[in-house]
Amino acid sequence: MFCRYFCFFSWCLLLPTQRCSLGHVSDLHSSDTTSLPGFENLTMGYNKYLRPYFGGEPVQIAMSLDIASISSISESDMDYTATIYLRQRWTDPRLVFHGNKSFTLDARLVELLWVPDTYIVESKRSFLHDVTVGNRLIRLFSNGTILYALRITTTVACNMDLSKYPMDTQTCRLQLESWGYDENDVIFIWLRGNDSVHGIEKLRLSQYTVERYYTLVSKSQQETGSYPRLILQFELRRNVLYFILETYVPSTLLVMLSWVSFWITLDSVPARTCIGVTTVLSMTTLMIGSRSSLSKTNCFIKAIDVYLGICFSFIFGALVEYAVAHYSSSQKCAAGAPQEGPANELTKEMEEVNITNMLNSSIASYKRKISLTSIEISSNTVNCGDFTMKTHEKIKCVLRNKMHRIIGYFTIQNPSNVDHYSKLLFPLFFMVVNVFYWAYYLYF
Repeated sequence: MFCRYFCFFSWCLLLPTQRCSLGHVSDLHSSDTTSLPGFENLTMGYNKYLRPYFGGEPVQIAMSLDIASISSISESDMDYTATIYLRQRWTDPRLVFHGNKSFTLDARLVELLWVPDTYIVESKRSFLHDVTVGNRLIRLFSNGTILYALRITTTVACNMDLSKYPMDTQTCRLQLESWGYDENDVIFIWLRGNDSVHGIEKLRLSQYTVERYYTLVSKSQQETGSYPRLILQFELRRNVLYFILETYVPSTLLVMLSWVSFWITLDSVPARTCIGVTTVLSMTTLMIGSRSSLSKTNCFIKAIDVYLGICFSFIFGALVEYAVAHYSSSQKCAAGAPQEGPANELTKEMEEVNITNMLNSSIASYKRKISLTSIEISSNTVNCGDFTMKTHEKIKCVLRNKMHRIIGYFTIQNPSNVDHYSKLLFPLFFMVVNVFYWAYYLYF
């Protein structure tokens, strides 16, 4: 019973206090004729559920932004987190009062006023700061203009093209749109064009530099109507120096380290094998480390992946080069012993080929003579089985001879020349590939 009386008594005290704070301040300060009429309008004929100029022309909302910070830019999640000061201005003729003063009201009075239903497009997470109180500002001017300011931290999606990572430039947007009021009810404009945005040119980011920014006014066509939208678009260029020191320089040094094996003799099998295997494993570790930092973007073939793939190919090529040179050297040593049997067989085959060629040429001339004298020879009277058989043998020998020649072309006569040419060709090709790589990703 006591609790019921206490609640009723408190309600009775609170109700007139609230009305006094809004509309009946004039009873307390009747001498102040400048500010009192405006406050009376808050309770006399004011309806916060109806926009200004309800049923008439749309309300014009002028906006400005201060970018306090961009705390993080995530390539894996493709978003950025920013803290902004959003300021909205509009005119409500129901709040006009005499005089030329402006009044800053308690932020809790926003619950009693009509405010635009602005929201951040593509926002994943957002919150309004409330330490020590809600970071909101309400300022009322004598002509009915209202300034409504908020401090917001939001995480906004940003579609990124990482094909040129880490030499990429990303374009991100911060879009403000009306949620329920279409363009027949409200109009969004920037207060001073590009000058409506402040603070973004002073940002210092860890991996990016703000190249430029500009503001746009657009419309969003939805199923329920056309809604006004304001866009802040800014370009972020990644600082590539960190990646040069972290990835490009170590991978290049590993490629140059693999070339050291060209100056080691072919007989030093452990030394050359150790250099080749070590550089391959080190390069593999470097590639895995670079991809683990962007585990969710592995579907992209990035510029850094291309360079690491090039370096890995040259390192693996140096290891294969030693395998080829060592195998050729072993084959040359094994071929140093005399092999008379195969040589005699090859000589006999060559003689048979010559005899067969002479026989075929005589047969061809004989057939030409017969055709000239118009003598028809039946296939039943002449048996060419022997000739056909010898022709197949001839083709077989010719193909075998051609195969020996082709193999001879690819046979390395002097295995030491492999290292000699590799000392020149590997660095030359690597420099050419680097020129094309950096020219493409920096200027195209």
